[in-house]
Amino acid sequence: MTLYIIIGSMVIFLSTLILGPWNMRFAIRHGIVAVPGERRIHGTITPEAGGLSFGLPIIAVQLIFAFTTRGQDISRFFFELSVIGILAMTFGIIDDRFESPARIKLVWQLLLGVIMYIIGYRVYFLTNPLGEHFILGWLSFPITVLWYVMVINAINLIDGMDGLAAGIAAIVSIVLMVCGLRESNVLVITLSAFLLAGTLAFLRYNFHPAKIFLGETGSQFIGLYIAAISTAGSAQFKGITSLTMMIPLTALAIPLLDVLLAIFRRLRLGRVFKADKAHIHHTMLAFGLSQKVISIIVYCVTMLFGLIAIGFSFTDKKVLFSLLLVLLALIVIVAYIFMRMERK
Repeated sequence: MTLYIIIGSMVIFLSTLILGPWNMRFAIRHGIVAVPGERRIHGTITPEAGGLSFGLPIIAVQLIFAFTTRGQDISRFFFELSVIGILAMTFGIIDDRFESPARIKLVWQLLLGVIMYIIGYRVYFLTNPLGEHFILGWLSFPITVLWYVMVINAINLIDGMDGLAAGIAAIVSIVLMVCGLRESNVLVITLSAFLLAGTLAFLRYNFHPAKIFLGETGSQFIGLYIAAISTAGSAQFKGITSLTMMIPLTALAIPLLDVLLAIFRRLRLGRVFKADKAHIHHTMLAFGLSQKVISIIVYCVTMLFGLIAIGFSFTDKKVLFSLLLVLLALIVIVAYIFMRMERK
């Protein structure tokens, strides 16, 4: 499969580069654009729904893989994930065009989580860094649905600056692919390689100054795939021990932390579903950092957490878990100080 995965990734990378200009024309022609406003930081009308550029090639190559591996369990996983990927992009395009209310988005995300549980992309275990993994049993269903909603929202909320979400997705894909390679998990390796190829190519058009935005089309697709890859280690394949939730949770530390801070902030203000401009990247921007510098800083921090995540597969989990807690505590303190200074 190694040669097929490499060829498939190259096809996705090149197809994304080719489809980028088409995607821009398509979005503008159909009015799928981001208009400058109070909660946006860009100054010009910019096409959205950029997820089509890499989502369509990924799904096409996956369907080819599903056909060539028919008769095997992995074929079913490729095919069903492709169908759900199309569904996620459809929801995203509708939202990018008509700007659906936050409650409607939540319903879509819950629906995606339920469907993913049904087809077998489930959270069976929770990592216990101090001992054996926790087997969830009946709790697998609500935790799986919560996981998909949380990751999709994490990518969605961090996608407030040029190249930020796509770059984080590429780094997280590398982390998950390394873990898949360690356990010879073909499904994890393949999906991670495909997502890596697509998001890297998309950065050609999305890094500052962005020519096209991910939009809900891209953020929902990326969030769905990262959550799916994270649960694919327990989908009747090898990799159960290394792809438990500690690895994706660590690799996604920055976007997940941003989600938690947003929830607490909005609960305090009594506006849970109201968007704001107080995310981590907005705060850094308010202190005078450029979008390029902010993206590079977040990439570097994400790579640091990614290395820790990979370390969970190779060494003493207790030591790395302690280091992770220290880093998270420092980031929370710094974020709190920044927000206090910004309010003043």
